Amino acid sequence: MPTQEAQSMRDRKTENLIRKQLRLEQCAWANRQERTPSEARLWSALKARQLGVQFRREVSLAGRYIVDFCAPSVRLVVEVDGACHESRPRADARRDAELRGLGYRVLRVQAALVMRDLPAVVALVRASLMP
Repeated sequence: MPTQEAQSMRDRKTENLIRKQLRLEQCAWANRQERTPSEARLWSALKARQLGVQFRREVSLAGRYIVDFCAPSVRLVVEVDGACHESRPRADARRDAELRGLGYRVLRVQAALVMRDLPAVVALVRASLMP
């Protein structure tokens, strides 16, 4: 039978996980309210099942990450990378590896490409929908 101390420790860990998840959900909500121009442009092509699957915006995954777009039914994540991602390739690679470990495929597209050639980006997304 667990001791009272061990039970108390588990309760604190559970509370911390719940608080962390709530903060992540709040950040996702804030991101949904303040999209970048490239995210707004790509969303116009992904929303309302225009590619045959439902995408969601600013989704919390794995209790650690907020992804730009996710099609849960085909386990596809689409990330729009702006200039800030140029300085963090290792962090993005670790994140992508963890998401792949959870069974998601990750497609990264440059924000500049979304703004310059949306049809090409939509074609990449459509091709990525196929397993």
